[in-house]
Amino acid sequence: MSATSSLLPPVARNLGANHALSPDRLWVRLVRAMVGVAALVAIMQKTVDATLPTNDVDIAQLYSEFTVQSNLAVGLVLILSAAFPRAGLPLWWDHLFGALTFYLVMTGIIYVVLVAPPNEPWWTLDLYWPQMIHHRIVPLVMALDWLLVTRTVRGRWWRPIAWMAYPAAFLAFSWIRGGIDGWYVYTFLDPTLDGGWPAVAATTGQVLAAFLVVAVLIHAAGNIRVALAVGRPPAQTATVRSRAARGARPPGAG
Repeated sequence: MSATSSLLPPVARNLGANHALSPDRLWVRLVRAMVGVAALVAIMQKTVDATLPTNDVDIAQLYSEFTVQSNLAVGLVLILSAAFPRAGLPLWWDHLFGALTFYLVMTGIIYVVLVAPPNEPWWTLDLYWPQMIHHRIVPLVMALDWLLVTRTVRGRWWRPIAWMAYPAAFLAFSWIRGGIDGWYVYTFLDPTLDGGWPAVAATTGQVLAAFLVVAVLIHAAGNIRVALAVGRPPAQTATVRSRAARGARPPGAG
C-alpha cells in the first residue's frame, strides 16, 4: 500500500505531488525528528540556564512562558509524527498539528512585535541559540510543514475558535500567577506598569484579535492543502453532482 493511499481519507488528486510530500516519506519524517529534537534540546539548555544565579528567570517562571510550553508540545508531536506512520496516528492528529502550527507562528510574530529588543532585525538569526530555534526555526518549519506536507483531514469552520482555547487559558493563568507572586511572563500583561489594566486590556485585545486572524488563515490554508489532495468537501461534491444530474434530465422531466 502506498504512503498516499494509506491516508484517511485517501488522496484522490495530484497523486504524484502528494506522494512526494506524503507525511510518511523518509525525508519528511527526518526533518520532523530533527526539528522536534532541536526544540526539546533548546528547552533543556534553557532549563540549565534557569538554574544559574545570573539568569533573569527561574525554572518555574521559564515553564510559565508561552514559548516554552508550545515548543515543548511541538517537540513531542514532531517526534511522534516522525516515529509513527500517519495511519498509526488518530484522525484528529492533523487538527492538533494545525493548532501547534498556529501557536508557533504566533510565537514568532509576538516575539518580533512585542518581545524582541527594538534594535533587533526581525530576520536575524544572530540570537542566543535556543531563542533562535524557538522563535525562528521551529515556527518556520511548522508553517512550511502545514502548507506543503500532504493532509486529507479537513477542519470544520469552528476549528480556529477551538484553537483559541489555549491562548485564552494561558492569559488567565498568567494573570492569576502574576497576582499571586508579582511576576508576569510578558511585560504587556503586567498591570503594575505604566497604564495599568487599561493598557493591558488594550494590548491584550489587539493580541487576541491578531491570534484569531492568524488562526483563521492557518485553518483556511490547511483546508486548501487538503483540497489539493482530496478535492471538494463531500457536501459540496454531492451538491454539484445533484445539480449536474438535474441539469441532465430531459425537458419536461419532473
